[in-house]
Amino acid sequence: MGDNGNQDHKPMSAAVKEERRCFIANKLVLTVVVLGASGDLAKKKTFPALFTLFRKGFLPKNLKLIGYARSKLSNEDLHGKIKDYLKGDDKTKDEFLSRVSYVPGSYDGDEGFQGLEKVLEEREKEFEGAPLGRLFYLALPPSVYPQVCAGLKKNCANIKMAGKDSWLRLVIEKPFGMDLKTSEELADKLGELFPEEQLYRIDHYLGKELMQNMLVLRFANQFLSPTWHRNFISNVQICFKEPFGTEGRGGYFDEFGIIRDVMQNHLTQILALLAMEQPVTLSADDIRDEKVRVLRALSPVALEDTVLGQYTAGGDTKAYLDDETVPKGSKTPTFATCVMRIHNERWEGVPWIMKAGKALNERKVEIRVQYKPPAASIHGEVIDQMRNELVLRLQPDEAIYMKIVVKKPGLEMESIVSELDLSYKQRYGDTYIPDAYERLILDAIRGDQQHFVRRDELRAAWAAFTPLLHAIDRGEAEPQEYPAGSRGPPASDILVSKAGFVKNANYLWKGKNSGQAGDIS
Repeated sequence: MGDNGNQDHKPMSAAVKEERRCFIANKLVLTVVVLGASGDLAKKKTFPALFTLFRKGFLPKNLKLIGYARSKLSNEDLHGKIKDYLKGDDKTKDEFLSRVSYVPGSYDGDEGFQGLEKVLEEREKEFEGAPLGRLFYLALPPSVYPQVCAGLKKNCANIKMAGKDSWLRLVIEKPFGMDLKTSEELADKLGELFPEEQLYRIDHYLGKELMQNMLVLRFANQFLSPTWHRNFISNVQICFKEPFGTEGRGGYFDEFGIIRDVMQNHLTQILALLAMEQPVTLSADDIRDEKVRVLRALSPVALEDTVLGQYTAGGDTKAYLDDETVPKGSKTPTFATCVMRIHNERWEGVPWIMKAGKALNERKVEIRVQYKPPAASIHGEVIDQMRNELVLRLQPDEAIYMKIVVKKPGLEMESIVSELDLSYKQRYGDTYIPDAYERLILDAIRGDQQHFVRRDELRAAWAAFTPLLHAIDRGEAEPQEYPAGSRGPPASDILVSKAGFVKNANYLWKGKNSGQAGDIS
């Protein structure tokens, strides 16, 4: 059973891409098994992403989707659960749902997985010698990964009568452990069952359009390359803000907190792509090799470089501790700002500021690269407040803009900050921007692991955060209160300022068609 999707070490030509597309469309016999099919993730993300790929013609003609879960459902019951989340006309929805069936079964023991294997064999037996693909999507809590993967390995991993280019792959959702030790234990258990090339650890941030653009923006623009260095850059800020609280999901969130839920995975992946060196090629392993190198250069986050917060009531949002699903007296942080350091030649001395929080004043994920002021400027000290910044907004309304200093129109020689602005809605208004899950599921079908997390990446990311997490778990840091709807604890702004970020209070970026006004993270 081959799995050669990650063997290319050169960018693919148009002819090779077309050959691959035609192979998948016309030859591959694909079965996607969604484990945890009755849960929220499956109905809100996994099945809708598969439907969009189906509707747009990216999936094979010979396609079957199987839902698997403990719930006693019929095919029609599952269709009813997911149909309202599919975006398209009823005819296409019905065509898609006709390919979706359901198999009930437990996540431990062999009986359920044996029943699943019978369904798989029955589907595949008429295609002897054809290339077969089995994609298992684990839309499940990580606590059941080992037993589910063991059941799949024992009962569903031997594809009979498989032709050349057949494969089996597993897509695994985060969180991948609670710290370095538990992550390694989980990786060991899965690694004993399936080789790394069959494991696709999904971080949906790697599927976002601006993240996909990172390698092009960084390594295809000569004007940017020489300044991407500690000699020019003062600090880098990566910011994640949500305007809502836990909203009844406090039980899940309280187990992990904002650092495990957002920083250690999503924001660290952003940091790696921003800070890495140019890979030798665009192959998955070459890219991930460079990400690992920069993550290994990260020093563990120190407690003194961290501000934690927990939201209280504000506006229509009740306090975190008033959520009935949150344990009484919980000290779990819903907000964190961390200043990180990368110890290598390119980034030594440059603070990397991560900020993430719930129940804040706006919804936003953005990167802010702030440059140093000109040396011995002829324009005086005022220029020190007018920093060049490259800003990449991942959501909402994707945009890339560069803050530059220009002369204010008029008779006087007065400097102001303006911008070079690429707002995606304005520039690419007629272009469909895929959802992250659509892109990543398609990559998994194509066998492209570039945008999935490799085990050594995971190990390096956990190593940077585990000492801080253990200190928080021991009660060595208390979260500061902040009202819902605010920017977070005031101490966060003080920490960011100490790290070198200079705020220009007189400048507002008004994103085209975004309804957004404001530039301050």
